[in-house]
Amino acid sequence: MPADRGTRPIIIRRIEEGGEAGHHGGAWKVAYADFVTAMMAFFLLMWLLNATTEKQRQGLADYFDPTIVRSDSGGTDGVEGTSAPPDDHPATDAQLQQMARQLQDALTGSGAESMQRVNLLRHVVTRMTDEGLVIELGDVVNEPLFAGDTAEPTPVMRELTGILAMVLDRVRNRVAISGHVRGFPRMLIENPAWPLSDGRAQATRALLEAARLDERRIQRVTAFGDRMARSGNPMDPSNNRIEVILLR
Repeated sequence: MPADRGTRPIIIRRIEEGGEAGHHGGAWKVAYADFVTAMMAFFLLMWLLNATTEKQRQGLADYFDPTIVRSDSGGTDGVEGTSAPPDDHPATDAQLQQMARQLQDALTGSGAESMQRVNLLRHVVTRMTDEGLVIELGDVVNEPLFAGDTAEPTPVMRELTGILAMVLDRVRNRVAISGHVRGFPRMLIENPAWPLSDGRAQATRALLEAARLDERRIQRVTAFGDRMARSGNPMDPSNNRIEVILLR
């Protein structure tokens, strides 16, 4: 028929991409975008390291380091403002390290306090161990933490424990206290190292509790006598120390 002869067939051509092009045609764009983003972040970091002071860099690090802070209601706020029960959600390693920095800041003080407290730093050594953050309070020359060979705290020890209790109150980790003393001559009938180290550890516990550290957080109080000397000389006064451990 004439109408049939004038009608041209409609041909639909379907083009299928090959297997390689179909699967990876746009993947390289995503990978390239990630690479460019990473390079931008790297160069921004390099610029920040060169353009900021040590104090500014510390401030940036603290901003991105979540901490547990004390709330006005007497409880604690966890990361991102969530409520943290007294013994749950203990501080992380990063938070324990920040605690060491906060303790140093508290001991340094500000203004007139700075000159009065600067010597307190000489008594304090902090270090991270598998057990947690160890805060070591030790004697220095002509400035002991306890009077003579007794468990009677000196004013320096009382001030140190007051500041320490304030800083420890910012987290809810449990606390351990251990007492260490120097060695005594072997000619003594009874070695006073054991009762003396125990008495000083117990005195430290009492001072922390008097400074309003929750007594329920203190997990143990231990006396080590003269068995873990810090100095090669067992009778060195630097072996007299108290270790307050913020447990993991």
